[in-house]
Amino acid sequence: MDNQVLPPVTLSELQNLSTRADTVMNRLRDRVYAPGSEKQLELSFNVRSAAEMVGRSEKLIRDAEADGRLPEPQKDPETGRRTGYSLAEVNRMREVFGTLPHRAPGDPPLVMAVQNFKGGVGKSTLVTHLAQYFALKGYRVCVIDCDSQASTTAVFGLNPDVDVDEDEDTLYPFFRHGGPATLHYALRATYWPGIALIPANLGLYDAEYEFAARMARDHTFVLDKLRDGVESIQDQFDIVLLDPPPALGMLSLSVLRAANALLIPAPPNNIDFASTAHFLKMMAATLGEISEHGGARSYSFVKIVATKMDDQKSAHVAIKRMMDAVFPHDVLQSVLKDSAEIDNATANLKTVYELTGPARRTETHKRCRTYLDAVGREVETLIRKTWPSHHSDLRKEGIL
Repeated sequence: MDNQVLPPVTLSELQNLSTRADTVMNRLRDRVYAPGSEKQLELSFNVRSAAEMVGRSEKLIRDAEADGRLPEPQKDPETGRRTGYSLAEVNRMREVFGTLPHRAPGDPPLVMAVQNFKGGVGKSTLVTHLAQYFALKGYRVCVIDCDSQASTTAVFGLNPDVDVDEDEDTLYPFFRHGGPATLHYALRATYWPGIALIPANLGLYDAEYEFAARMARDHTFVLDKLRDGVESIQDQFDIVLLDPPPALGMLSLSVLRAANALLIPAPPNNIDFASTAHFLKMMAATLGEISEHGGARSYSFVKIVATKMDDQKSAHVAIKRMMDAVFPHDVLQSVLKDSAEIDNATANLKTVYELTGPARRTETHKRCRTYLDAVGREVETLIRKTWPSHHSDLRKEGIL
């Protein structure tokens, strides 16, 4: 039997395979996007946690509630105990006490692309978790999903095939001839206070063809269009996160041009790190060629972050050590380690930050949160260094 020649796979068999794959995906989507199951943020913070987040004492919070500067807290009708604060209520406290971390109007908005030309390196995982880390800190965040696979869009609760119209909701209309002048049409509020989203779906892939057609007539179009769009909305935000496709295409080039900072996820294994090395080489060559045509671009920072790190694998440890030696100033000290907690959350189109109840009390969860928070803090510090209004605080913190 093993020595028999395999028959060729016909087009009809491929179509059948595709149909069966769709069946699996539809079953998954029916479970995740069931009617009445719209995503909501169920996080709740007790007064101690709220005080830590706001940077003020519990007494000051209670005093502000007593004198009317803050609304009375909700209480359990049976026990009379506080039921906890939502993130929106914590941000209201920050506003009252003047501890919102927003950039000053004169500070440049940070537009950061999380980019690598290889899939499966943790790009969308980083984008979604960083966005939510920043939102928990009180920043105003915009996430722009530039990837037609739309993983980030799905994690933020939208079914790309049903809830997103490529002709109205994605970047695609903006790239079309005679399209909208700004990106305001595509901005969507999310269930996360402080996070807005420009979603994606498979139709965004057509933008690659739109780019190719326009490039023949106007090659500055591909250089500047997305950057102009981001600039049209960035004043509303502190941080704009770009999630590009994992390929060197027109959209990826546009993202490189639109960003003023880059974060490059790189798992410490031979194949993925080799791909990252090729990405850096291709990026340098491409940006060099673009600069010769009047498209020079500089970045506030370019950092590599080790993702999917497994300390139990000697090869991972060896390659990470090599990364630190070769890129001593370019690799984040923090590492996003491989964790079943991320995989389990992603399987339910959630992030680790969204998990509630008993799931938050496991040691696995606590370890994973520690890794994610460390990466978030390090990136947050890099961002704050680009804002002159934060420099005095950074000096007080011993960072500058």
